[in-house]
Amino acid sequence: QVQLVESGGGLVQPGGSLRLSCAASRSIFSIYAMGWYRQAPGKQRELVAAILSGGSTNYADSVKGRFTISRDNAKNTVYLQMNSLKPEDTAVYYCNARRFTSNYWGQGTQVTVSS
Repeated sequence: QVQLVESGGGLVQPGGSLRLSCAASRSIFSIYAMGWYRQAPGKQRELVAAILSGGSTNYADSVKGRFTISRDNAKNTVYLQMNSLKPEDTAVYYCNARRFTSNYWGQGTQVTVSS
């Protein structure tokens, strides 16, 4: 079992920045792919960014150049740095850990971009 705990969400004005954190209960990054997903009201959950066990990253087109995913292996923590935030980035953001048939989710953290 893996527990994931997100933090760092909140209310921010358009153009602002936030950094989300996802703390894993044990060291898994060498074998698990980690991802950040988001779900806005009335919409499906979508992948925002992912970092694979080897360290390669990928991003949704809508966030390329604005968001950066990273990890700190010593702290068992994955981050999502979000810059130049837009109102359409408003959603609940979820951390995910995946390896073959194992799939774990955090509880989610709300991000609201509004003036």
